[in-house]
Amino acid sequence: MKVIRVAAAVIRRGDRIFAVQRGYGEYKDGWEFPGGKIEPGETAREALEREIMEELDTKIEVGSLIDTIEYDYPLFHLSMDCFWCSILDGKLTLLEAEDSRWLTGDSLYSVDWLPADRSLIPVIESELLPR
Repeated sequence: MKVIRVAAAVIRRGDRIFAVQRGYGEYKDGWEFPGGKIEPGETAREALEREIMEELDTKIEVGSLIDTIEYDYPLFHLSMDCFWCSILDGKLTLLEAEDSRWLTGDSLYSVDWLPADRSLIPVIESELLPR
């Protein structure tokens, strides 16, 4: 099975995180964390900085690794490094996504997450809604 390596940004502002709705491809309309493929010779952090600039015209600071999600889609295996991120400069302009939302711990399940991204939600929820 083909393996696709990607990096995803969990952009946090206070008690909210940023999610985007895919505007293209087989998984169009599904919600995900912004990011994209890690190119040969790039680290996951470098890929994330590049992808967020390309997709959202925003410079981010890539923080700590939250988790690496391994997920089998029907035609490929996704390996996704997910990082906490914050905005350094820019306004999160949607250049590729169809829609976006800032979600709180209470509204994390209000969007239809893509399966790989959905598996990260309990970890984020525990961070945003400390018990």
